[in-house]
Amino acid sequence: MYSGRMTTPERLIEATQELLWERGYVGTSPKAILERAGAGQGSMYHHFKGKPDLALAAIRRTAEQLRAAAELPLSTPGTAYARIEAYLLRERDVLRGCPIGRLTMDPDVIVSDELREPVDETLDWLRERVEGIVQEGLENGEFTASLDPRATAALIVATVQGGYVLARARNSAEAFDAAAQGLLALLRHAAA
Repeated sequence: MYSGRMTTPERLIEATQELLWERGYVGTSPKAILERAGAGQGSMYHHFKGKPDLALAAIRRTAEQLRAAAELPLSTPGTAYARIEAYLLRERDVLRGCPIGRLTMDPDVIVSDELREPVDETLDWLRERVEGIVQEGLENGEFTASLDPRATAALIVATVQGGYVLARARNSAEAFDAAAQGLLALLRHAAA
């Protein structure tokens, strides 16, 4: 499953990322991690203090990857609307849900300040990044002055996260697409 060039810690982190996305924290057992990583018994404790330490490394890696994936469309040249549109319509595995957003529903992650921190930081980063783009659109006269950048950024992030939930509930990416298209229609209506 993993290339022979990956180190054992890398295989453990990647396996944990996948399992957290699929099963959540409680459903991700050390045995499942070792099996998925193709690592020997005791490998996890040789490289990490235990499951919480490995989970934290995996959540941080997932957060970095999510930020990088979001930054690509958000940093493309073009209008603020075009950049937001590119972010909303970027290719995603909608039916799997957001690997970070899903962790907010995991009680063991939420009660742990340490595990929750990279989740909070990532969602905060995304809201702030989108808020800056909306602010640019206001400053460039692209949106009407009545558009609140902070509230609009929160709406965009909530629409994406809610779109994942709706798509998973219906087992159809169309639910996500409808949410994104509805938000884009509102933003077009807010165009100056």
